[in-house]
Amino acid sequence: MIDIRQGVFGSDVFGHCFAIRWTVFVEEQNVPPGEERDRFDETALHFLALVDDEPAATARAAHKSPRLIKIGRVAVLKPFRGAGLGARLMQAVHIGYPDSDFTLDAQLQALPFYERQGYQAEGSIFDDAGIPHRRMVRLSPSHR
Repeated sequence: MIDIRQGVFGSDVFGHCFAIRWTVFVEEQNVPPGEERDRFDETALHFLALVDDEPAATARAAHKSPRLIKIGRVAVLKPFRGAGLGARLMQAVHIGYPDSDFTLDAQLQALPFYERQGYQAEGSIFDDAGIPHRRMVRLSPSHR
């Protein structure tokens, strides 16, 4: 069974989310440890996907403005990849912020995943923690 929970900085949910992020970004992708946690963690809403009560995936959502949400730190642990958890997390974030526009910085290999979630790439490729990224946006249906 898949359960998606939300939590704030300092909560048990955040602790599980951060552990997933550490495994995926720092250990697997070699993101410098000092770059993994940032100022957005303290004000963002953190989403945690549990599979049979086991932490499996995470995402966070931070307000950039009243109707613009920046999604970040989307990560799925290896044993759970390919099971649709990323899409379920994205859906939960979108439902949590109705009538909002969304932006995110996607690793290049993840562009097709985000395109399937309704995002469009914009701008040039840029480096973030040594990994090529591209900005993506998804406008609310009422803003298109």
